[in-house]
Amino acid sequence: MAAIERVPDVVFKTRVRDESVPGPNPYRWEDKTTQEIFGGKKVVVFSLPGAFTPTCSSNHLPRYEELYEEFKAQGVDQIICVSVNDAFVMFQWGKQIGAKNVFLLPDGNGEFTRKMGMLVDKANLGFGMRSWRYSMLVNDGKIEKLFVEPGYSDNCPSDPFETSDADTMLAYLKGTESQGVSEPRLEFVG
Repeated sequence: MAAIERVPDVVFKTRVRDESVPGPNPYRWEDKTTQEIFGGKKVVVFSLPGAFTPTCSSNHLPRYEELYEEFKAQGVDQIICVSVNDAFVMFQWGKQIGAKNVFLLPDGNGEFTRKMGMLVDKANLGFGMRSWRYSMLVNDGKIEKLFVEPGYSDNCPSDPFETSDADTMLAYLKGTESQGVSEPRLEFVG
């Protein structure tokens, strides 16, 4: 896994609400470039294996949501969650979790994840190609800090969650020592 210094240039396929769209589903497709998302901003990104999965739904996303104001106080403009899921899945997951602050960015084709060097095979779980769990601080497209979960590999028999959590990133921003991963915020059933 080679280290990269800048987020890769890709086009993300997103869905946005647009009241000019007729009918009961006023959403349209909107391409968003890496430059549009990261240019001129200080952004915290965390990536996870999949929407609607246990750790991602009980802790990873909910804790970033919970600490949003503390991240803003540290000068973070936006928190982004990336997953190799399509825009429809990310939308419904955000609705179910109650995500209001974290921008759920679909990487449906896995292009961003692949160019980050984080695409792994999770066929052992029936997931196919997904993202390895990681977080990063990005300033105007430049990766300033990257936390990658240990054991990076295809078909990993476990799902490490030790360093890409919200508390570790927030401690880094504050210049303090992380107290470790918090307890789950939501119950996961399934």
